[in-house]
Amino acid sequence: MTEPTPSGPRLEYFPISFFAMVMGLSGLTIGWEKAQHVLGWHLGISPWLAGTTLLVFAVLALLYGTKVIRHRAAVLAELRHPVKLNFFPAISISLLLLSIAYLPLQAELSRWLWLAGTLLHLVLTLYVINVWMHHEHLKIPHMNPAWFIPVVGNVLVPVAGTSFGYGDVSWFFFSFGMLFWIVLLAIIFNRILFHDPIDERLLPTLFILIAPPAVGFIAYSRLVPEIDTFGRMLYFSGLFLTLLLFTQAPRFLRLKFFLSWWAYSFPLSAISIASLVMSERTGTAFYRDLGLGLLVLLTLIVILLLVKTAMAVKRGAICVPGH
Repeated sequence: MTEPTPSGPRLEYFPISFFAMVMGLSGLTIGWEKAQHVLGWHLGISPWLAGTTLLVFAVLALLYGTKVIRHRAAVLAELRHPVKLNFFPAISISLLLLSIAYLPLQAELSRWLWLAGTLLHLVLTLYVINVWMHHEHLKIPHMNPAWFIPVVGNVLVPVAGTSFGYGDVSWFFFSFGMLFWIVLLAIIFNRILFHDPIDERLLPTLFILIAPPAVGFIAYSRLVPEIDTFGRMLYFSGLFLTLLLFTQAPRFLRLKFFLSWWAYSFPLSAISIASLVMSERTGTAFYRDLGLGLLVLLTLIVILLLVKTAMAVKRGAICVPGH
């Protein structure tokens, strides 16, 4: 049997969740940029990491754009899907993360990426929340930590937004992003504790629990001059959730590879960067060493994810019905 070509049937099943790759690669790029700044290193890798991430985003955007044109019904099906719907804002989050990554490299490009990402993410957030509020098909088993992506992704806006002078805009996005973090956190733990276990394919999304408080801390540190009680609560909440998930490592190591494995990457980059920011603000070497250790672990995981993804694409295990 002839394997379907990427421009044929396989393109119809090209998943929106592929954009989680860009989130992971962007997090890796920003993490190494921060580490070099905190440690005073000049490795010269930032332009290469940022350029590679931008290239991956461009390729994925081109492929998904082609899918929109050729297989509109498949795209609409993803928009109506109770789980896949939440990955569409990964596109706008990718733009925001690329903006942060390019901020120290090309400020003007960073500004345009930030403007595009902020506007698109607001539109997608409003769309997703409207679907949630007026749904006819959502059930408790559909709930998983990927639901954080549409609303808590707004917390990323201040990270670069404050550098461009958008103070009130940054506070606006930070405020409702953190509000929905609290709301969804309660719902997700209700789902985890009192209902059927999360499907194995989506189990890696548990790592997304780390991202809201970790990113919230990073954003908050851009909005206020000093780390206060609320900032410390955000950081240590993210650190506890990281520790909690690390104690479950044997469970995650037994999982078969799915594209959802990319959910490991961005949250780990978030807590790594948050630790480096904590070190920068407090002068404590422990947070610096912790952040660097997590960043090295993240680097190894991203390399593994790239290899696993390439192998899965090569054998035709991705872009098939049911994925």
